[in-house]
Amino acid sequence: MARQSLALLASLAVAVLSLLRAASAESWLYEQFATDGDVRVDYDASGEQVASLILDQHSGAGFISKQKYLFGEFSVQMKLIPGNSAGTVTSFYLTSGEGDEHDEIDMEFMGNSSGAPVVLNTNVWANGDGKKEHQFYLWFDPTADFHTYTVIWNDKNIIFQVDNVTVRAFKRYDDLPYPDAKPMEVHATVWDGSYWATRKGEVKIDWSGAPFAVLYRRYSADACVSRDGRSSCPAGSNKWMNRQLDDTDRVTVAWAGRNCLQYNYCDDGWRFPQGFPGECSRN
Repeated sequence: MARQSLALLASLAVAVLSLLRAASAESWLYEQFATDGDVRVDYDASGEQVASLILDQHSGAGFISKQKYLFGEFSVQMKLIPGNSAGTVTSFYLTSGEGDEHDEIDMEFMGNSSGAPVVLNTNVWANGDGKKEHQFYLWFDPTADFHTYTVIWNDKNIIFQVDNVTVRAFKRYDDLPYPDAKPMEVHATVWDGSYWATRKGEVKIDWSGAPFAVLYRRYSADACVSRDGRSSCPAGSNKWMNRQLDDTDRVTVAWAGRNCLQYNYCDDGWRFPQGFPGECSRN
């Protein structure tokens, strides 16, 4: 009888733990985001809560924040699609919407053929003015493990970081468009970008490898929440509201430019036959 009681207690403990984990998992994703498509919440081998976005021939997937923000520090860990991911696009970005005058800050990962480098595309849109891409080959395999991707956005600059290494900063100039007035939502997506993602659309998705899954965990937003035309900032927000490049950042940006940067819009004369955007001559 004692053994049966112990076995019953053990079973109950496992059941309770499973329920607690499920509730905890929901608090990471469903309390902060609305979802679209095939989105799953589970645990990896280390016990971390993980959201999986699934892409198949019928649909992509994504999640979008329930809050809107005007400035902040946004971070997530991602593990990208392994193997042949050519034609896929995975993203972590902020946007004010899809109108002609929208603002947006992008971190997009363009799929590759097996063995080829993964490209991180960073971009900034202000009042509908985009075409400001810096594209980097990542210096590690982003499909083998989780890595941290961060956007720091304030009224002075936008800083892009990979594993806390600053790879790019987009500086504000008073006479040029800059995203500083429109609140933005946080998005994460995976979708079919066959028409442009891999070698400018030359390599399409091989659907024999579907479904494709990209994993997200440890999302955080230390940011000013915008609601009803007002913005409420958390305590301690000065640490990112006043954040600009320091000496270490300048060293890592220069390193990324020498070793990882494979496209810079400010070098693309074919794209800008009438002259480069104003910030190109000032950076």
